[in-house]
Amino acid sequence: MSRPRHVPSRRRVLATTAGLIAGAAVPVTGTALARAAGGTAARQQEQFTNPVLWQDFADVDIIRVGDTFYYTASTMHYSPGAPILRSYDLANWEFAGHAVPVLDFGSKYDLDGGQAYIDGIWASSLGYRPSDSTFYWVGQIDFSQTHVYTASAVEGPWSRHATIPSVYYDAGLLFDEDDTPYVAYGNTTISVAQLSADATSQVSAQEVFSTPSDIGTLEGSRFYKINGNYYIFLTRPANGQYILKSSSPFGPYELRELLLDLPGPIEGGGVPHQGGLVDTPDGDWYYMAFVDAYPGGRVPALAPITWTSDGWPELQLVGGAWGESYPYPLPPVEVEPMIGVDTFEGTELAPKWEWNHNPDTTAFEVGAGLTLRTATVTDDLYAARNTLTHRIQGPTSTATIELDISAMSDGDRAGLALLRDSSAWIGVTREGGASRVVMVDGLTMDGDWNTTGTGTERDAADFSGDKIWLRANADIRPGSPRPGRFSYSTDGTTFTALGPDFSMHNDWPFFMGYRYAIFNHATQALGGSVTVARFELATP
Repeated sequence: MSRPRHVPSRRRVLATTAGLIAGAAVPVTGTALARAAGGTAARQQEQFTNPVLWQDFADVDIIRVGDTFYYTASTMHYSPGAPILRSYDLANWEFAGHAVPVLDFGSKYDLDGGQAYIDGIWASSLGYRPSDSTFYWVGQIDFSQTHVYTASAVEGPWSRHATIPSVYYDAGLLFDEDDTPYVAYGNTTISVAQLSADATSQVSAQEVFSTPSDIGTLEGSRFYKINGNYYIFLTRPANGQYILKSSSPFGPYELRELLLDLPGPIEGGGVPHQGGLVDTPDGDWYYMAFVDAYPGGRVPALAPITWTSDGWPELQLVGGAWGESYPYPLPPVEVEPMIGVDTFEGTELAPKWEWNHNPDTTAFEVGAGLTLRTATVTDDLYAARNTLTHRIQGPTSTATIELDISAMSDGDRAGLALLRDSSAWIGVTREGGASRVVMVDGLTMDGDWNTTGTGTERDAADFSGDKIWLRANADIRPGSPRPGRFSYSTDGTTFTALGPDFSMHNDWPFFMGYRYAIFNHATQALGGSVTVARFELATP
């Protein structure tokens, strides 16, 4: 097997595999591979807890290349899109990159004459092709076209490989043993398309399954070939998971239920569903799903899979439910933490950052801090370009920014928000050369994601000086509406609460969970700027 070109500097715990790639045609057993020394004992002694990562990473697709696992998720209107996470043990994950560098699908993705909230990147698929040592990402945009992006390493650079004039709704990519690319897709009616050898066009497409009326809707295709059988993994939103099985990619397919209304591992959260299968180098199988856990979003949970004698996967439960913990699939491997401090060194943002829509690249700089020049004149944060977002760490976490406001202009607003379709923020306003720190809530959207409220100032304090620390604390445990709280400091040590608690919505139609968001926009004229010297995400 051709090795991926990315080779991390950290020491690997496991030996390199030979010829096993999940997400392509793979055998179900791997006993020929020896376990790393102490691996079995480590798994007996150590357990991971669900969710494996308490951040918003929905519509899971997961693959293995050699001894490394990769995971992609939906990002809707955030840019860059289609994040890719990396792990060596299936339980500890770090950011690796993004498969879609820019959402160049129309001006609305630039907040130019419109907006693309909850459009864009969702339910896409990630694959790896050994024959050309290339990663592939496939996803449809705006029910118009399907795009294929490729890279020789997940860190990039990624580029558009092809645009196919077909809508592969909830695509699931498979490279067969003969290297033929296929995509399973659809909602209720499930189809399979065969792509050209270079994955640039459609050769043929055929309906392969129609969902029975007593089930309702099936979607979220993930496509596999395992031990000579083809499997299409499907979700019943948002409470079930089903499997199609056939000896041919075009069917006929048998149907079997994997789970339905299964209690999940998060108190107050939903049923784990819509994810993918992956095997370890040792031949053990796992299912990574997501759990609805608003206001934080949809977070990943992992459980082991076994196989029946007639070739059907079965989920391994704990007390009749998805387990809150299981033995580690592999000996744990330390990775780059998902929380901590960023001082914005270097020339590029780390992949943990995503912009609300595409940024104006002329209006920000990275290096010894993040400089944000005003890019939009508006009183509407939802219409302001260059708002930079970070997923909230659950179940509770705190984000703090150190902000230099010396170059702000009159009418500018800069600060730290809890961003979703109902939002609030703490920040600085500049009027007549004087600064105030304010807490604002009442930023709202309707069901079509048009702005219905631009905010109401709830508390304020005068202050002087060029530097301020702003803080937001978020409780994203699912259940009754949870509080967000804001505070500020003029010395970075002593913080003063500002404003009332903000009640974060826990409804689902916006799909994405709340995010921390750093913003700077003008209400009078462009020309001002702020510099974020430091961002810290911490948990209690």
